[in-house]
Amino acid sequence: MAAISPWLSSPRSFSNPRVSSPYFKTITGPHTLGAKFLPDSRRCTSIHAAISVLDCSNEEQHRISSRDQVGMKRREVMLQIASSVFIFPLAISPAFAETDASEAFRVYKDEVNIFEISIPQDWQVGQAEPNGFKSITAFYPQEASTSNVSIAITGLGPDFTRMESFGKVEAFAETLVSGLDRSWQKPAGVTAKLIDSKASKGFYYIDYTLQNPGEARKHLYSAIGMATNGWYNRLYTVTGQFTDEEAAEQGSKIQKIVKSFRFM
Repeated sequence: MAAISPWLSSPRSFSNPRVSSPYFKTITGPHTLGAKFLPDSRRCTSIHAAISVLDCSNEEQHRISSRDQVGMKRREVMLQIASSVFIFPLAISPAFAETDASEAFRVYKDEVNIFEISIPQDWQVGQAEPNGFKSITAFYPQEASTSNVSIAITGLGPDFTRMESFGKVEAFAETLVSGLDRSWQKPAGVTAKLIDSKASKGFYYIDYTLQNPGEARKHLYSAIGMATNGWYNRLYTVTGQFTDEEAAEQGSKIQKIVKSFRFM
């Protein structure tokens, strides 16, 4: 049976190997080889401290993991917003509209997705394949034209409750447009330039241009806002586009359409 040396109430010199320090007690025996251990109270304190450190470490890792997940979701949403720029209607579908004869505009209402928007009386309404979106609706002239307005709806997680969840409008716009730019590639791809951005009444408005090498420059004007359908939050990206050649005829009209977007 191993013998346990008694606790001493006063300090002792470490020159005598048989004498214990007040901070340690020595256990001797055939299997201990004079190993020294912290007293029970200090061992408990050390264990509690170690557990506390581990708990803090786990909490920090959880916070980092949560931030990473939010960041990934933010990047995913930004990619979907960027891809909505290239949407064009695939099939015409009927829609309920109220006519505003004085302006030759009609009000398109979507009761399911709880929004309304004013469009020119003679414009067509089309539905595109969702392809990762909850819904895509597009509006465009009857005559051949590259001008159009699209509304893409994206589902959001509980971390996104308002537009500021994506950061300030300036940073949001810069991230969106820089993410579209490929002018640095060799050979050069699309050139994207930010013209203006502002926040108003819960929406982020972004004005920018895109130009593929050898093609006409496109102007894009987007209104991006957030609403809930009662179960989860959704991001609405309303984007109007027109080329330099159509700017005089379609520019102000398309901006008016985008600005008319409202939640019902």
